[in-house]
Amino acid sequence: MTADRRSLSGRIGHFDAIVLTSALWFLTKFVRFAFPPLFEQLASVYDISAAVLGTAFSGLLLVYAAMQFPSGLLADRFSSVAVIGAGASLAAVGAFALAVDSPLVVLVGAMLTIGAGTGPVKTVGIRVLSRTYPERTGRALGVFDTIGTFGGAAAPATVVLFASLPGVVGASWRTTFLVAGIVGVVVTVAFVARVPRRLPDAETNETDAGTAVPIREYGALFREWRFSVFVLVTTLFSFSYNATLAFLPLYFTREVGLDSTTASLLFSALFAVSVVQLLTGEISDRTGTLPLVALTVGLATTGLGSILLLTDVAGPLVLGGAVVCLGLGAHGYRPVRGAYLMSVIPTSVAGGSLGAVRTIQMVAGAASPALVGVLSETAGLRPAFGILTAALLVATGLSLLLWLFDSS
Repeated sequence: MTADRRSLSGRIGHFDAIVLTSALWFLTKFVRFAFPPLFEQLASVYDISAAVLGTAFSGLLLVYAAMQFPSGLLADRFSSVAVIGAGASLAAVGAFALAVDSPLVVLVGAMLTIGAGTGPVKTVGIRVLSRTYPERTGRALGVFDTIGTFGGAAAPATVVLFASLPGVVGASWRTTFLVAGIVGVVVTVAFVARVPRRLPDAETNETDAGTAVPIREYGALFREWRFSVFVLVTTLFSFSYNATLAFLPLYFTREVGLDSTTASLLFSALFAVSVVQLLTGEISDRTGTLPLVALTVGLATTGLGSILLLTDVAGPLVLGGAVVCLGLGAHGYRPVRGAYLMSVIPTSVAGGSLGAVRTIQMVAGAASPALVGVLSETAGLRPAFGILTAALLVATGLSLLLWLFDSS
């Protein structure tokens, strides 16, 4: 009986790495997406314009993006757990700074601190999970991405909930960040204490700590054409998907003529299917990653292309089906993308190389809404969405090319 209990405890304990790493990714997405619902209130509290708030939030995102390669590089040279733990602790400091009444400079500083602290979680987290679950990397990343998506979805509702309750240490909305900070500290301590036990010995071997990998080795990967083509695929995907997220509700109201409520419901359907990440991650472990890359990017292309082609002829129900198709492809692609990258990147440069790729795709993703915004005012949203669809179509073709050469 005692042996059985120990065996059960061991099996349950085997999952603590994925639970704790995913919990930190949940908190990362949560604290980031807690800001937009507060913009109106923050503008009133600090007597500032939406432009100032938007600039501050862009600063958070830019600092987050800028941390991808450095955090991966540090993880390669030192310890993945230490890098994530330090980043999560820094993010908790930023959250606590927002938990009490403070001037505008503290708000901006805290936002930038949160951006820097949360920066390592995704890039280095993928590295941790791929090493902890080498035979089930797709499944682990599917869980990881799905839980992170829930964090972004939970933030607006939580902000509304705490805004309706009495404040604990300041204005009521500050309770959101107080709770996020406390939970962040608890999860970070558990992560640092538990996860090193699940990593291979090479990851925690002190004799390897601080071993410097020449920077040129990170660039060498990009000279391999398959790797560079895949980076182009993921860059095109991010470029198209980020702009689609930003302007899809407006497209439905302006180009299709739907009312704002219906447009919002259709937009919500995009996120309702995010659990597909669990399925695609699992399947990729069994069939390989490149077939799933081609399938998911192709689904996303079909969904966005259908929205564009059916603009003048379809009703909300058909357009909703196209949105679901887009969501299945876009969300399903994420864990497969991570699994593929970790399968082709050498272990010695895994963190920094993944950080470099994520930096490229995030810069492209950050630039695309601005481009679509300009095009929407000059040529209209429909031509802009045509460009986004074309970008996905090219990504699909390149994915099929990679699959073809991988099979030959």
